[in-house]
Amino acid sequence: MVKDITIYTTNTCAYCVMVKKWLGTKGHTYKEVNLDDHPERQKEAFEASGQLAVPVTIVTKKDDSKEVIVGYNLAKLAPAVA
Repeated sequence: MVKDITIYTTNTCAYCVMVKKWLGTKGHTYKEVNLDDHPERQKEAFEASGQLAVPVTIVTKKDDSKEVIVGYNLAKLAPAVA
């Protein structure tokens, strides 16, 4: 079971829009951290993913385990939120 979903995005990222839209169609709510609006939080996204790319989606489960998905990767995202 999913406890929380956080997505790190930027204003110009088409894949960010796609991830948010996909989650919305599946009925999932999420917290968005726009790195253009909050550049001080870029370090969080990098430390979680090890990459500078967005979107970075962090799915926190009820047991507080976390799964980090970089990009628009439904093969990883779908089972993470199931």
